[in-house]
Amino acid sequence: MTGYADFILLVVLVLDLYVVATSRLASCVHVSAFQGVALALLPIALWAPGYQGGMDPQVLHIALMSVGTLIVKALVIPQLVLRAIREANVRREVEPFVSLHLSVLIAAALVGISFWLASVLVLPIPAPTTLLVPVAFATVLVGFLVLVSRKKAVTQVVGYLMLENGIFIFGQTLVRQIPFAVELGILLDLLVGVFVMGIAIHHISRAFDHIDTELLSALKD
Repeated sequence: MTGYADFILLVVLVLDLYVVATSRLASCVHVSAFQGVALALLPIALWAPGYQGGMDPQVLHIALMSVGTLIVKALVIPQLVLRAIREANVRREVEPFVSLHLSVLIAAALVGISFWLASVLVLPIPAPTTLLVPVAFATVLVGFLVLVSRKKAVTQVVGYLMLENGIFIFGQTLVRQIPFAVELGILLDLLVGVFVMGIAIHHISRAFDHIDTELLSALKD
């Protein structure tokens, strides 16, 4: 089923580029939720065909990882961020540090760099599919781009989520070696981080009537 895994990875890559190309905050969050659904299906597409019946502990591991990813990345976190958007009463990223057109060009360049890096780096354990590593690198790099090129705190949260999604994808190369408890801890850290960011966005909006992080740098003691 590596063909299904490759299709899922291509979907994730297209969604990465869509986040960079849109200024609508709600759309960014919805795309992040769609990525969560795709990432929940990824372990099943990669690893489930290798197990034939029985109560193999790895099957339970994969199932729990997929369900946990679906709940946290596709349901809980997007709802928290959408709630922050509603309370902040903001809809668009009006004036990003880098224009949307230039951001798309930079993102495309980062995707190309990611495929080049994946071709020159040698992993100690072969990846289950050739697209896994380049898409992981691309998602991390594009997530960094969103973090540094956007002013709104909500969009920066989405960039943080994309960054973690890239780490999650790369972690699939070690899914047989990493205990489920470690992956559960990563998801919990992500959930707590976004929860704290949501609270911060709410208080920033109440205190300053905006969530533009650039203006916060102008504050003086």
